[in-house]
Amino acid sequence: MHARSLLDRSLKSVWHPCTQMKQHENLPLVPIVRGEGPWLIDADGRRLLDGISSWWVNLFGHCNPRINAALRDQLERLEHVMLAGFTHEPVVQLSERLAALTGHRLGHAFYASDGASATEIALKMSAHYWRNVGRPEKSRFVSLAGSYHGETVGALAVTDVAIFRDAYAPLVRAGSIVPTPDARVAEPGESAADVARRAAAALEAHLTEHHAETAALIVEPLVQGASGMVMYDPEYLRLARALCDRYEVHLVADEIAVGCGRTGTFFACEQAGIWPDFICLSKGISGGYLPLSLVLATDTIYAAFYDDATTRGFLHSHSYTGNPLACRAALATLDIFAQDGVLAANRGLAQRLGDAARERFAEHPAVTHFRQRGMILAFDVASAQPDFSRRFFSAALENGVLLRPIGNTVYFMPPYVLDDSHIAHLVAGAAAALAEALS
Repeated sequence: MHARSLLDRSLKSVWHPCTQMKQHENLPLVPIVRGEGPWLIDADGRRLLDGISSWWVNLFGHCNPRINAALRDQLERLEHVMLAGFTHEPVVQLSERLAALTGHRLGHAFYASDGASATEIALKMSAHYWRNVGRPEKSRFVSLAGSYHGETVGALAVTDVAIFRDAYAPLVRAGSIVPTPDARVAEPGESAADVARRAAAALEAHLTEHHAETAALIVEPLVQGASGMVMYDPEYLRLARALCDRYEVHLVADEIAVGCGRTGTFFACEQAGIWPDFICLSKGISGGYLPLSLVLATDTIYAAFYDDATTRGFLHSHSYTGNPLACRAALATLDIFAQDGVLAANRGLAQRLGDAARERFAEHPAVTHFRQRGMILAFDVASAQPDFSRRFFSAALENGVLLRPIGNTVYFMPPYVLDDSHIAHLVAGAAAALAEALS
C-alpha cells in the first residue's frame, strides 16, 4: 500500500526529468526507499543492481560509510555560506586538491551545482576572456557531431542531440558542428586512430576558415555519452590540442561524465597526454551524493579577469556556489581515491567486467560494436522495435538490474564497488533483458 501511495503521489506532484510523463500510465515509476553499496532497494524489498550509477554519478556505492561520516561531521560545523566575499575550509581544500591532480596546470576552481552550469561557465569564461584581451569577435563555439554538454540554453548551443535541442532552436545561438572521431565509422582498413586523424583534418579545415571568430572547441574526451557511448582514440585529443594552440582557440574538456576515473585515469585527457584550457567536472566528483559542478581554468585565463574594473571580472554566480556539504562529500570521494588505490583497482575490475560481458554479448547475433573504455562498456543492438529501450529497461528491472539504454545502445557504467558476484548478476540480468526485449 505504501508503494502504491508513493507512486500515485509522485505522479500527481512531480514532473520527472527526461520523461514523457504519459508513458507512466503503462510503465510504473520505481519507488526506491534505500541504497546499499551497488544496490537500490524498492518499497517491496526488491534489490536492483545499479548498473548505470544512477545517471553516472555514484562512484563508491550508495550510503557509503566514509562519505556519510564526512557529511555528518560537516553538518555539525557549517552547512552553507555564500561564497561571494566569504570562504571556508572545504572549498579551499577541494580546489587545492583538484589543482594538484592536474599538476597545477589548471586551478582557480569556479563552482556551480550541475553539469550544464559548468558548461555555461566555461563557455562564458572563454568568450569573456577574448573580450578582455581585446578580441571580442572571438565569440563562437565548435563541438563534435553527436555532442552533449547539457540542456540549459547556452549548453544547447554546443549540444548536437536532436531530442534535447530541436524544440528550443529558436532560443539557441547555435555553434558549429565538426565530424566526430567515432571509431565505429572506420572504413575498411582504417583503425580508430585513422578515424581520429580524419576527424581532426575536418576540424583543421574548419578552424582555418573560422578561427578568427572562434572562442573555443568543447569536447567530451574519449567517450561521447548521450549520443550512445561513442568512443574514440586519444589521438584526436592530441591533434585537437595542437590545432587549438595553432589557431588560438580554447580547448574545453567536458569531463562531467568521463572524469573521476570513469575511463581509467582520473581525467580522461590524461590518456592523450594533453591538458585543456578548461576542465568541467560534475556527477562523480561528489561521489553521487550532492549537486556539485566546477570549472578549472589556466592561470592565463584567470589573469585576464584580474583587474581593478569590476566589468572585467567574471560576474557569474549561483546561490549554492561552493556549498560546504557538497565540497566535503567531494573531499571524502578524493580521500577514497587516494587511500584505496582506486584507479589501479579499477583496471582489474574493468578487465573482469569486460571479460564477463564479452563472453555473453560479443558474439550475439543482434550485437554490434562491442566496446569498452575503462569502467564504461557498451554495445549496439540491431532491433527494429521502436520501443526497444523501454522494453529492455523494464525487463532488466524484472531481472534485478538497473540498465537504461540510450536508443539501441546498451551500456554499463556501474559504481566502482562491484565484486565478481555483482558482475555475474549484472551480466546475467542484461542477457535476460536482451532476450526479452528482442522477443
